[in-house]
Amino acid sequence: MDIIETIKEQIASNPVLLYMKGSPNAPQCGFSARASQAVMACGEKFAYVDILQHPEIRASLPQYANWPTFPQLWVDGELVGGSDIILEMHEKGELQPLIKAAVHKGE
Repeated sequence: MDIIETIKEQIASNPVLLYMKGSPNAPQCGFSARASQAVMACGEKFAYVDILQHPEIRASLPQYANWPTFPQLWVDGELVGGSDIILEMHEKGELQPLIKAAVHKGE
């Protein structure tokens, strides 16, 4: 399976997916730390991919997503955005309903 297929599979099989540097409990950059804290504050389970452990994803995802930076939050198969957008949505109260709807879709 090529790397774009891997990325598509990850996005399709996880209702909430955060591509980040490090892990939510041990982020490796400030942007990833703030983004993962905002997503964790929503109270739902989410998947993450540490791009530092997966250089091929780190190299290919920006072209696939047409988004140059990390972190990247994907919800229900759609790119939400990076750290600034995630934090802004969290502060406005828009992030939690979006994530909750994706996680509980079809229940």
